[in-house]
Amino acid sequence: QVQLVESGGGLVQAGGSLTLSCAVSGRTFFNYAMAWFRRQAPGKEYEFVAVINWDETPYYADSAMSRFTISRDNTENTVNLQMNSLEPEDTAYYYCAAQTSPTAFWFSTAKTRAAGYDSWGQGTQVIISS
Repeated sequence: QVQLVESGGGLVQAGGSLTLSCAVSGRTFFNYAMAWFRRQAPGKEYEFVAVINWDETPYYADSAMSRFTISRDNTENTVNLQMNSLEPEDTAYYYCAAQTSPTAFWFSTAKTRAAGYDSWGQGTQVIISS
């Protein structure tokens, strides 16, 4: 069973930066598509932020484009989300998610939907003060 543990959340002023990290167990991490989602509160709908494929190809939500950068380290089994120019609207719980069998996944809309992922972390809270 794949386990994901997020870290790096916290309180930041608007305009600041924050890097979230996700540590992933799993012997074939290099094959996974890894994504970040967020939601305003537990139980609310997930919002897609960014995803990175096994070959390090990224894809971003419009809200993340040019401000956020997703990256992965296949030697450390980690995926990071560098967030710059943060806005109060970025306040949310951020979740790391994995699709452990991304065969035709990348070429479908499943990569931007929460239902397209089979493993999730517990989340880390990000608060942006104005």
